[in-house]
Order: sequence, then structure tokens, then C-alpha cells
Amino acid sequence: MYTQSITRNHRTAFFIAIDCSGSMSEQLRFRGRTASKAEAVASITNGLLFELIERARRNDGVRNYYDVAVLGYSGDDEVHSLLPDGREMISITELAAVEPAIRREVVECRTPDGGIALRELPVPIWVEPHAAGQTPMCEALRRIRDLAAAWCAEAAHTASFPPIVFNITDGEATDCDEEELRTVCDQIKSLGTADGKILLVNIHITAGEMPQTAFFPSEEEPRIPNRYAALLYDCSSVMPAVFDEAIRAVKGPGALPPFRGVSYNASADELVAMLNIGSISVKTE
Repeated sequence: MYTQSITRNHRTAFFIAIDCSGSMSEQLRFRGRTASKAEAVASITNGLLFELIERARRNDGVRNYYDVAVLGYSGDDEVHSLLPDGREMISITELAAVEPAIRREVVECRTPDGGIALRELPVPIWVEPHAAGQTPMCEALRRIRDLAAAWCAEAAHTASFPPIVFNITDGEATDCDEEELRTVCDQIKSLGTADGKILLVNIHITAGEMPQTAFFPSEEEPRIPNRYAALLYDCSSVMPAVFDEAIRAVKGPGALPPFRGVSYNASADELVAMLNIGSISVKTE
């Protein structure tokens, strides 16, 4: 299980659900500058999309290794695609063919002497930040459940490495109770391919340092005594062994698997790490 390499005949899929509620306008420090949570998450998501394109790039062009969906959720029950042309799913080959807007962003870079300098770099923009209204997380996850079920049901994907779902939020769902959220997450985790069940990773971000945090917690670690952190833990997947090395590289060699695919009070840097771990640990040929 979870051993299938990604090829053009066996591609995988990434589903990203992004909280676009009003609280995402809160400011944080991100890459040496002040930005809203929405701006930081959009920038990080654009970086992930760029990395996926580059990982699929070969001498003959960008190979069709991945399908991607990026859904934003806000308002009372609004779920909308954040990808170009409003398409809910797009292949990485099609995404690479889209001419993105280019924006210059200031980023922190290490200097040869170990210091930090700020540099302005051009970055491609597919996803724009949004922050307004409520947090209809459950409706977004229902939509991802339906998209993922259709993807897994396609004959071409029956033997593929199963999709990975990232849910990025800074708060609680406003359109369901705890049991409803558990139910839709369990429904997502029950789907899969012959190579394994879908992996659901819930990432709760915060604007500042918090005393109680979790980052890919293992079963050996004490649980955070917090109702919502416990709910996200229950709603998230146990990460298969293929991810252990990448997780331990960040947490430290003493960390003991199995790890749960969840964070609580994560920083922007930890969000980057979670997306990277979730997307690069799968073998690509």
C-alpha cells in the first residue's frame, strides 16, 4: 500500500481547500514582511503549484503527473474554485500552459555569511487571496469528497497513488457541528485506489506564537487539551510510512511514527513544511 510511483499512466491528485473567511485578513509575519493570512496562504499555494509543475517537467515538457483542485470557502455556503477560469480540477500539464500573472514579492534569503537579506523576486500567481464572511468548511469538504470520489472511480486511476487533501484554515466551521465534520472527513478518508485510502491533512494556522501547538503529532505525544485540536486530530489521516522520513527530518530523528496528518496553531513556515512533506514524499518517475 502507498507504494505506486507517479507516472503519466498512474498520476495522482492534490485537493487543496482554503479558508477564505473574514478572519483570514488577520496580519502575520511572513518571509520578512507583514501580510494577511490570506496573502500568505495564497503565496504558499502558488509556490506549491509552481513546484508541482517543475517536478513534472522533463526534456519533452511538463508531463501529466498530477491533477489539482484548489477550492476556497467563505460566505454562508460559498465554495468556489481559485484556479484560472474557475475550473474545479485541472491537470498539471494544463496548468503549466496557463500564462500566470507575475508579481514581485519580497522574500527572506540566506546570505553566504549566514545572515538574512530581503530580495524582491518575480513569482507566478494563479491563486489570489480572499478574506470575507463565514467559514463553510463542511460544504467545501463535501465538494472535495464528491470530486475525489469521481477521480478515484475513473478506470485510469484505479492503481494510482491515492489523492492527498489539504484543508487550510484558521478557525472552526460555521456550517456544521462536530459530528457532521467528522462524518464528511470519514467519508473522504474512506475513498481511495487499490494503492491506499485518500490522505486528509488538516492544517490550522495562527498569526503568532502560541503555547499549544501540534505538527504531525505521533501517538506517543501528549494530546493538546483543546476541543478543536482534538476534533482536527480525529478528522485527519494517519500518515503511511512513505512520509515518515520527511516528517522526521523536520520534527527530529527522535520522533516516532505513526504520525497524524494534522497541525494546530501552525506558523506560515510550518504550513510550507506540511505542504512540502505531503507533496514531495511520493515517488515520481
